[in-house]
Amino acid sequence: MELTGANLLVTGGAGFVGSHLCERLVADNEVRVVDDFSNGDPSWVPHGVEVVEGDLREESVVERAVTPDLDGVFHFAADKAADRDDLSQFRLNNALTESLVGRMDEVGVRNVAFTSSSTVYGEAPRPTPEDYAPLEPISIYGASKLAEESLLSVYAHSHDFRVWNFRFANIVGPRLQLGAVIPDFIAKLREDPTGLEILGDGRQEKSYMHIEDCIGAMCHVVEQADEPVNTYNLGTRTTTSVTDIADIVAEEMGLEPEYEFTGGDRGWTGDVPRMRLTVERLADLGFEAERGSDEAVRACVRELLDGGVPGLDG
Repeated sequence: MELTGANLLVTGGAGFVGSHLCERLVADNEVRVVDDFSNGDPSWVPHGVEVVEGDLREESVVERAVTPDLDGVFHFAADKAADRDDLSQFRLNNALTESLVGRMDEVGVRNVAFTSSSTVYGEAPRPTPEDYAPLEPISIYGASKLAEESLLSVYAHSHDFRVWNFRFANIVGPRLQLGAVIPDFIAKLREDPTGLEILGDGRQEKSYMHIEDCIGAMCHVVEQADEPVNTYNLGTRTTTSVTDIADIVAEEMGLEPEYEFTGGDRGWTGDVPRMRLTVERLADLGFEAERGSDEAVRACVRELLDGGVPGLDG
């Protein structure tokens, strides 16, 4: 799908990733956002973007958001809390996607890019390729994303949709909100510069990708890949441990706190302690992230310290 001169909808476009995508798209396309602002901020939506406020599960909202003149949809709207152990999250995320694709099918919009997650793999061998099986998520969030991928596959193969599934590593950068490890560490160290509680044993080790690389990769794949279902891991070739993140945050804040670990190898129920995705499919399509995992983390820390932590600095 060409991302020049297109008419595009971004669901959840006032959120962290969605708002950055809107900034990328609005220069060359007509962009509309639908968002209930439960996970985002209206001020993050760039000038020139049409906004439909509301819940995609409501018929009147989805009808205003998804119109026959659209060329494609980027679907970000979701309950994104990866640490919830609550079936309501599964129901919500699937209901949003069901409402969206039903309306798309009704009005003849056939292109949809979906933000999935590395959590669909569960505790898989590393690095994990896109064709790894069986997919056995261990969190409600991962289960919801896998179910949504399955529904999109049905629409691709039975309703002539073209689908791009993006299985994200940990995406970091400006506007990253509390609940993610980097802004949480900043908040804790502001409250007590002498000590830092770290969930688990600190050895959890995952891939962190900067938002600029993430948006670049998504746009590249959407423009270059044209199978009915196009599934791509988005991440880096390197990983960063939780303790290393703490070290980077402390260093950038000019602090030397004592660490206190809560114990165990997981930060919460459903946490995958170690994750690294294979990114060869993305590389074969001609895209490489500019920053490694440590570099992405450090850039994010500096950006949050300079620009503010959402929910903490107003």
